[in-house]
Amino acid sequence: MKVALMSEQSITVFDADGMIAGRLAAKMAKAALMGNHVVVVNVEKAIITGDRRTVIDAYKTKREIRNSANPTKGPFHEKRPDRMFRRMVRGMLPWSTPRARAAYKRVRVFIGVPGEFAGNEKTVLEDSRYRSPRRKHVTMGDLSHELGWTGLEVA
Repeated sequence: MKVALMSEQSITVFDADGMIAGRLAAKMAKAALMGNHVVVVNVEKAIITGDRRTVIDAYKTKREIRNSANPTKGPFHEKRPDRMFRRMVRGMLPWSTPRARAAYKRVRVFIGVPGEFAGNEKTVLEDSRYRSPRRKHVTMGDLSHELGWTGLEVA
């Protein structure tokens, strides 16, 4: 049912390959707030800038935060790159408003390119592209693999 509703709407498909994750998430949050349906593909290839070890240690430290009285009550931190990216987008929305919650439902994130979006034209945001491949960075797929995600084989 949800797929049928989205197919009637105009959908913009964004390719996250080689993009800086935070910049792309900010653009997706803004587009969703404006009422657009956005789909992000290849999110495992999005980039987080900074020294690899520092970024991984920061995420591992964040994952240790829990409710000591009852750890099953959260907070919950994701390992999968698609869920991590979607959470980034949520952090850029004014979450306490109904408008933001509706916008969050218009954002879809995928690992790789699913069949339903394979034929669609993918939009590339040049201002979000990572221009210095020699500088220190880590992909979201590598980060997820370091956090214990076993979904994709990361070379």
